[in-house]
Amino acid sequence: MTHTGKSPAMHYLTMAMLMVVGIIHLLPMSGVLGTERLAALYGLPINEPNLAILMRHRAVLFGLLGLFLVYAAFRPGLQTLAFVAGFASVLSFLWLAWSQGGYNPQIQRVVIADVVALVCLVLGGLVHAYRQLRN
Repeated sequence: MTHTGKSPAMHYLTMAMLMVVGIIHLLPMSGVLGTERLAALYGLPINEPNLAILMRHRAVLFGLLGLFLVYAAFRPGLQTLAFVAGFASVLSFLWLAWSQGGYNPQIQRVVIADVVALVCLVLGGLVHAYRQLRN
């Protein structure tokens, strides 16, 4: 194999990290199916129509972001934007959760998932940045 300054392992690690973060963002998309699914996801009764609309729309937006992250895993030209979007999503949620506190066990699961996503974003982002600097 000729050395081109591009490590296949680093390429695949970047892809894998974006895939994991994308899948984490796709999981809440099931909330679009209705209030019962939202209640199971977040441990909250969604018995007010306006809240149901907002939470179902949130599920759609997470689905779109998740699809973009997965798509960007295979499109190197979109990866920088994907990392920025992923960091914005994960860090904003973690900041809100930690600054508010007092969340239920279902939200705790979301916090844990976002900590996993953050680790993947940091690892993948560092490898991506290193690869960009090497090119």
